[in-house]
Amino acid sequence: RERTMKTSIVFLLCISLFPGFSQGRVVREDETGFAECNVFFPGQVPPEGFTEPFHVKICQQYNKEPRFATLYSTKDKIPLYSAFKFTKPAQSEEENWLVEPQIDDPENDLHEMVHEADIGGTVANLGANQALTSDYVGSGYERGLLNPSLLNEKDFQVATYTLTNAVPLSPALSKSWHRDIGKVVEQALVPHCSKMDHLYLLAGATPSRVQVKGKVSVPESLWLAACCDAPEGWTLGLVKKTSDENSLADLTVRELEKQLLPGVHLFKGNCGKDKQSQGKREAVLQVVGQIHSGEQVGTSNNQETKDSGWVRRVAGIIATPFIKLLELLIYIFVELVKFVFYFLWLVVKRVVGTILDGVYSLWNGMVSYLKAISMVLISIPYDVGRVIVNIFLGFLQIVGDVLSLTYRILSIPVGFVLHLAAFPYHSICAIPSVLKDMATGIGGTFLLVIDATATVLHGFYYLASHIVKRFVPKVSSDD
Repeated sequence: RERTMKTSIVFLLCISLFPGFSQGRVVREDETGFAECNVFFPGQVPPEGFTEPFHVKICQQYNKEPRFATLYSTKDKIPLYSAFKFTKPAQSEEENWLVEPQIDDPENDLHEMVHEADIGGTVANLGANQALTSDYVGSGYERGLLNPSLLNEKDFQVATYTLTNAVPLSPALSKSWHRDIGKVVEQALVPHCSKMDHLYLLAGATPSRVQVKGKVSVPESLWLAACCDAPEGWTLGLVKKTSDENSLADLTVRELEKQLLPGVHLFKGNCGKDKQSQGKREAVLQVVGQIHSGEQVGTSNNQETKDSGWVRRVAGIIATPFIKLLELLIYIFVELVKFVFYFLWLVVKRVVGTILDGVYSLWNGMVSYLKAISMVLISIPYDVGRVIVNIFLGFLQIVGDVLSLTYRILSIPVGFVLHLAAFPYHSICAIPSVLKDMATGIGGTFLLVIDATATVLHGFYYLASHIVKRFVPKVSSDD
């Protein structure tokens, strides 16, 4: 019911968050443990067994001083545990939520945690590996701190308001968890540890498959592991199921480790040994039991204290029906207010959507009309120029055809006249050549006759000589 009221307040007032000043440093793979934040673990040895590649170690700092250590799951977008020591509580500081830039963008130059509104576009993939404020707004869940601010002094409190130290919790569960843890630490753990600086605390969450907005895992349970690393040391584990805000079970650290990941060891050194002060542990468990039952914790267990506890319990039983009735009335009123505002929101959304759709359609029509007119206006000069060019080319074609036809008409008589005029000249000029050819022919004929006659005579002579030599006997020299 308180969750519903707070959700309505967020819906109506849209509460904005202001930037804070805490600093954090993501520990790289080549560094051992949590670097400067190893002081928050017994023997400066962090828990073992959290070896998934999406487990990121963060040394949460403020004013360049380590304040607590956090193991963050970039897969579930929640911290798996925060390690811290009890300090002197101070008045609660204003909630100034921050994010860790280096979880999403390890290469950026921001080495301290800042409010996400101050980052702008300087961080690549913001929200890819961690939860953001927007993941909680309107979800019905609060940002529950694993390391409660109420257990820290002023400088430490500022450092706790980081989204890397928060898990989604219902308002009622967040309130009961912080109330129970505060009482257990202040009334049970601190008084039974001889040196307060030897009290080491691990507050963690077990992720579930339920997610807020499909991104941030809602814890299945919350747990606290405490160790007093002193000569008379002891360890203790507490578990609260998120399904029951009034549950708070105590168990040994070994039993708690079995409920976590396989192979997990939370404490080392003296805190990890089996030899511990059973008397101290029993005393702590007795006080835890009194806190869980609602009894007043004191140094003595006299009858007066028990009686006052019974009186309070009886008064609580009598007042419970009236309180429940008042809560029911408040719940009904808040639900009615939510329904009215939701109905108004739907009406406004539908009206605004219709108006925006009409404006969008009108705008598209105007744009299409102006585009068509622009195309027509742009095409007019082009078409006019093309017509002028075609007219000019047609005129040139006509002129060329006329000149060609005129030339062909005039070329026939001119050639004939020229040939006719040249006939006498060619005729007269041909006479000498004809006479020469005639003389050459006559001379050639005469010479041919002479050559033929001579040839015939020479043949007769040769024949007669041959006959005479054949038949007339030769005359001797004496004769």
